[in-house]
Amino acid sequence: MDATSPISARIDAGVLNGLDQLAEKYDRSRSWLVAQAVREYVERETEFLAFIKAGEDDIAAGRVHTQEEMEAWIEERIARRSVPSS
Repeated sequence: MDATSPISARIDAGVLNGLDQLAEKYDRSRSWLVAQAVREYVERETEFLAFIKAGEDDIAAGRVHTQEEMEAWIEERIARRSVPSS
């Protein structure tokens, strides 16, 4: 099992009340729910930052299209779909 470390955080009374209700409903501790929430947040934000970095890398490498190029590409695809096939 992975080692864990305690942390502390201040949350308002309404959120704490909601956390307690969820803990009771799921038969889990506050600590477990908070750890799950933090893990999911870290995973989501890490993935988002990697997505942004990939876009920035593409821009730096010149792998981009102008809006006009994209609009022309979309219009071409729409036009192709509109042509009835024989």
